[in-house]
Amino acid sequence: MARAASGQNITGAVFLATLLLWMVSVLFVIVINKRGELLSVVGGFCFYQFANWVIRSWVSKDPLLVNTCVSLLHSSITSASVIFILANELIRTGSNKMFEHSELVENTWPWAYPALCFSCGYFAYDQLDMLHYRLYSGWIPSILVHHLLLLVCFTLALYRNVTINYLILTLICELHSVFLHTRKVRRMAGIRDAKSKKVKAEWVLNWTTFIVARLASHVLITIKLITDSSKFEKGVELPLALFGMAGMNLLNIFLGIDLFKAYMRETKSQHHE
Repeated sequence: MARAASGQNITGAVFLATLLLWMVSVLFVIVINKRGELLSVVGGFCFYQFANWVIRSWVSKDPLLVNTCVSLLHSSITSASVIFILANELIRTGSNKMFEHSELVENTWPWAYPALCFSCGYFAYDQLDMLHYRLYSGWIPSILVHHLLLLVCFTLALYRNVTINYLILTLICELHSVFLHTRKVRRMAGIRDAKSKKVKAEWVLNWTTFIVARLASHVLITIKLITDSSKFEKGVELPLALFGMAGMNLLNIFLGIDLFKAYMRETKSQHHE
């Protein structure tokens, strides 16, 4: 037990140090380089921290429930934002142009930059909240790795103002996160009747969005990156994008396994009743 606690302390310290370095980096770029557009990152962090305070004050003081409710809020806002951005661009330019290499790498769709900044602020908030309340387990927690990976990829793209549209496409997965967090909140609220039509419908939506919005979309983005690899200029953009998507696809596999195990547990509990 002591050894496990010591390992968790080391893990927490390492991830906290990386988060603090990230915060210093963002503030430095905003103040010294006068990149005022990055204030949306700070705005996102403050908004979700405020949402945390409101839920903690009026709904529950359970750190896990509060964290999950804020995550559900982020998933809902982000998925709605991404759908709006994509629909707006589809109407504005059509599907052929919006998925061209130059459009995805060099240009930025309307509202895409602030949306990415705001979401980046959330991942920083969530990383801090999980570290503060120790809402993770293991030496290398996948959720902390996921957030660190996103913070690095998102921030470098925002600094250089490249591949913004690609990153907006990766956030389609937040549509699945809506149902992932809904399930978690539902179970914490004590609603666990697997025979319920609402629970069955939730599982259908959970699996559908996992396959379409998370698994398939990230695989297609990876294929697009590989197909257009010769069109990238020499630099860090392509290696960083491929590394980031490799990490995302790997984490998606682990998430799919965990989701399948959870589904089987609920199904078995239904048969035993």
